[in-house]
Amino acid sequence: MDEAELGRALVAGGGVLRRQELAEHRAALDWQLRSGRLVPLLPGTYALAEQAGEPAVRLRAVCVTHPDAVLVGGAAARLGFWPTAPLPVVEAALPVGLRPQPGYRWQRRRIPPELVVERGGLRWTDPALTAVELATEACAEAVDLALRTRSATLAGMHEALRLTRHRAGNAERARVLLDSRDEPWSEAERRAHRLLRAAGVTGWRSNLPVVVSGRTYYLDIAFRGARLAVEIDGRLHEDDDSLFESDRWRQNALVRAGWRVLRFTWAMLRDHPEEFVQEVRAALVLQTQWRTGRL
Repeated sequence: MDEAELGRALVAGGGVLRRQELAEHRAALDWQLRSGRLVPLLPGTYALAEQAGEPAVRLRAVCVTHPDAVLVGGAAARLGFWPTAPLPVVEAALPVGLRPQPGYRWQRRRIPPELVVERGGLRWTDPALTAVELATEACAEAVDLALRTRSATLAGMHEALRLTRHRAGNAERARVLLDSRDEPWSEAERRAHRLLRAAGVTGWRSNLPVVVSGRTYYLDIAFRGARLAVEIDGRLHEDDDSLFESDRWRQNALVRAGWRVLRFTWAMLRDHPEEFVQEVRAALVLQTQWRTGRL
C-alpha cells in the first residue's frame, strides 16, 4: 500500500481504516503502524497520527468498528445541534458490554429506534433525547440550545424521557424539563423565568414573535398586553460586539413600535434578583397606566 492507496482508503473510510477490510495490505498496515504514520483508535481501527484527535475521526471510528453503536452524550450533541459540545470522551451505547478503551466510554443499553438518527454511516441519539440526557443541573444549557435552535421541542423531550423511562438519573432530568416549561433559550433566561415564577409574576410569555417593519423579533420575555419586553443579555453579549450592536437596532425598532424595553444582564440576575423583580413590576404598573391614559 503506497501513499496514494493509503490516502484513497482513508478518504473512503471517512478518515479511518479497518484492518479486516484491508486483509491484502496487512503487512503495509503493520509497517505504517510501526513507523507511527498510523495509530490505533479502537481495536483494528486506525487513523493518521495527525488526525487521530479530531472529533469527526473519533466518532467515525466508533461507528466503523461497531456498526450497531449509537453515539450519545456530547458526541450526539455535536452531530445533532451543538457543534462545540464538550467532548472529553466519546460515548456510545451498544447492546453488548465492551471493555473500556482510552478516550471512549461504552454504555450497555438499547436506544429506541425512533430516537436514533442515522446519516452518512453514523448513528446518534436524536436531539430531543440527547438534550434530555445531558440535562443535569451542570448541563441544562443543552436543553436551552436545543430549544433555541429548534432542533427539538419540549414535548419531544418529554416523549424521549417517557421512551427511556427506566434510565438512571431520569428524576433529575424530569426536574430540568419542569424548570424548562417556559422554554428558556439560555441559562440567563432560565434564571429570569425562575425569579418571575417564584415571585408570582404572571401574564408573560417567553420568546414571543413580534413583527416590526417586516422583520420578526423574538422577545425574551414579553407582557403582550402591557407591551413590555424584558430582554436578557446572557454571557454571549459580554464578548460578542456584533450581538451587542444588533440588539441595539432591535431595541430601537421595538420602541418605535410602542414597546417599553427593559434590559438585564446575567450579573444583574445573579447578584440582584429582588431588584430584577421589582423593576419588572414597576414597569408593568407604568405601562398599564400609560396605556389606559392614567399617566
